[in-house]
Amino acid sequence: MSKTLKFLALTGAPLLAATPVLAQEAATDETGFIFTTLLFLIGGFLVFWMAAGFAMLESGLVRSKNVTMQLTKNIALFSVASIMYWIIGYGLMYPGDAWMIPGALGAILPASLEPVALEGATPDLGYASVGSDYFFQLMFCATTASIVSGAVAERIKLGPFLVFVVVLTGLLYPISASWQWGGGWLSELGFKDFAGSTLVHSAGGFAALAGIIILGPRLGKYGEDGRVTPIVGSNMPLATLGTFILWMGWFGFNGASQLAMGTAADVADISRIFANTNMAAAGGSVAALLLTHTMYGKTDLTMVLNGALAGLVSITAEPLEPSLFGALWIGAVGGVIVVLAVPLLDRFKLDDVVGAVPVHLMAGIWGTLAVVFYNSEATIVAQLTGILAIGFFVFIVSLIVWFVLNAVMGIRVSEEAEIEGLDMTELGMEAYPEFTN
Repeated sequence: MSKTLKFLALTGAPLLAATPVLAQEAATDETGFIFTTLLFLIGGFLVFWMAAGFAMLESGLVRSKNVTMQLTKNIALFSVASIMYWIIGYGLMYPGDAWMIPGALGAILPASLEPVALEGATPDLGYASVGSDYFFQLMFCATTASIVSGAVAERIKLGPFLVFVVVLTGLLYPISASWQWGGGWLSELGFKDFAGSTLVHSAGGFAALAGIIILGPRLGKYGEDGRVTPIVGSNMPLATLGTFILWMGWFGFNGASQLAMGTAADVADISRIFANTNMAAAGGSVAALLLTHTMYGKTDLTMVLNGALAGLVSITAEPLEPSLFGALWIGAVGGVIVVLAVPLLDRFKLDDVVGAVPVHLMAGIWGTLAVVFYNSEATIVAQLTGILAIGFFVFIVSLIVWFVLNAVMGIRVSEEAEIEGLDMTELGMEAYPEFTN
């Protein structure tokens, strides 16, 4: 017996399977289910690989005395996000009958802690396996936390940082993302954010901005006379490797957000998304390269790397509809934003070690607004409403959480620890024991 006939028999429809036309339709449904599930799984592990990209990028952009701490934060935050999204995040983001608890607060805790249907329930062939959808969405949640890690680097304690990750991945991100992807009020309003320029990247950027405000700048970064002292990262090859890994992972981030691969049209759309995603990254990188050379007389590699990432963030809100030229100029604007925003943050003495706020928050806002140029269903009012709603909610609540953590636990290491390096003072382990920096 074929797999299709076995499925129909198990679902109580043997007579249906005996009809060739209907059996062929059932096989088509099953094929669509298989390919969409495969899309989520492949996209999910590509986005998972972005966790390695963030770890490498951040490790390259911090000083060698703080590298082990960045590596620890990145693997720990991903693990914490995985647990929190399972316990509460997924249910808040996608409230359904199986997850609902009656009451004014809605889906607070899951009725069952097995959202992936491990008991082998018959799948709904109209979409994809619940497990693959859960796995794919989890990767987005973890990405939001990764954005925060680099911004607050080189002076934050590990414990309070991970407590913040618990709140961000268990509550803040799932609640705000549910307003759009969970069928909430932003979705009904007509807000458009294909893969998360605002829902993921700007949200992470707003959380990071709140953190660096409460945390304060690194020692020696800003002089009393307003002079900015550049603090050079330890490993540019590592930072470049991290950028390429993130670039590759973004194909899963945007491509799998098509959410379907059951038809030829879906596959064509996915290939278009891949091409536009790549073009936006190239546009952002080249724009940052040209602008830094024009402004400073020399090309700044860190700006070029962040320019590529800003281009990727910018196209994430609408990677399907633009032409290749459209993707190019949208990404290029993102690259320009990064180059101009970094000195702007320094003017306000906001010390963002890796440039997470310009790349993810500011380029994310730009990308969300740029949707109106190519998506006829998008309106500037709906796009601005979504940006402001997500930004206000995530920033204000993050600010409160950081403030409370600082008051209760203290989020910053001592001056002595910061000078010596967090690797030895917090972890007792160096990334490069044969070198000092």
